[in-house]
Amino acid sequence: MIKKCLFPVAGYGTRFLPATKSQPKEMLPIVNKPLVQYGVEEALKAGLSDIGFVTGRGKRAIADHFDINYELEHQIEGTGKEVYLESIREVIDKCTFTYTRQSEMKGLGHAILTGKTMIGDEPFGVILADDLCFDDDEGVMGQMVNLYKQFRCSIVAIEEVPMEETYKYGIVEGINIKDGLFRVTNMVEKPKPEDAPSNLAVIGRYILTPDIFDILEKTPPGANGEIQITDALMEQAKNGCVMAFKFRGKRFDCGSVDGYIDATNYSYENYYKK
Repeated sequence: MIKKCLFPVAGYGTRFLPATKSQPKEMLPIVNKPLVQYGVEEALKAGLSDIGFVTGRGKRAIADHFDINYELEHQIEGTGKEVYLESIREVIDKCTFTYTRQSEMKGLGHAILTGKTMIGDEPFGVILADDLCFDDDEGVMGQMVNLYKQFRCSIVAIEEVPMEETYKYGIVEGINIKDGLFRVTNMVEKPKPEDAPSNLAVIGRYILTPDIFDILEKTPPGANGEIQITDALMEQAKNGCVMAFKFRGKRFDCGSVDGYIDATNYSYENYYKK
C-alpha cells in the first residue's frame, strides 16, 4: 500500500560544524554506518523501497553512498573485508533512489512540498535521519504502516518529553483512542512550556496522505518564518483525521551532540559488539 518514503536531507547541520562544513550531517557515522542508512534500512524493513531524497548544496555524498563504488569493490573483492559492504549492498539492490534539490531552506513543510513530484498522488512515509530509532521488531515506520492499514489517514510518531523541552518540538493534543494512540485535536510548533497543550512531542516519523501537498501549497510561514508541517497537519486534522502514535522502541536526537554520542554508545554496545 505504501511504497514511497521521503527523506528531507537539505539542512546545513550547523550544530556539528566544522565536521559538516563539507560533509552532510546525514552522513555522520553511528559506529560504522551513516545516519541516513539507518533511516533507509528502517523504511525498507517497513516495505517502503522507493526512496526520495530532498537534497541541497553539498549533499552529493548521500547519492554516492547509495551507489556502487566499482574501484573500492574491486580492491576488496575476494577478501574478508567484503562483509563490511553487505548491509549497503542489500539496500542498493532492494531500493530505488530519486533526488530533487530544495533551493531554499524554508522549513520542513517546504522540504516535503518540494518532494511532491517524486511522490505523486500516493500516501507516503517521511523519515528525518536526525531522529535515529531502534526497534528490533517492526521498526517505528513499520509500526506506523500497520496503523495506516487500519485508519487510512496521516499519522505522526510521538513521545513524551519534559515540559521544559516543548520549545524544541511540534506538540500535539488529542483524544485518546486506545493506549498510546490519539486522534489529534491540536498541534502547536515549538511552544513555550507555559503555552504547550501537552508534553507529547512529534518526532521525525510521519505517514502522510497526498492531500497534504495541496494544504502545504496554501500554508503561510509559521514559527521561525518557515512553512511548518505541523500547521499543515493541523489543517488536515480539522477536516478529517490525523493520528498520533506513541511508538515502541528507543529514539535518539542525533541533531544534538549529546544525542549523537548517546546513540553511538548505544549502537556500539547493543549491535556492533554482537
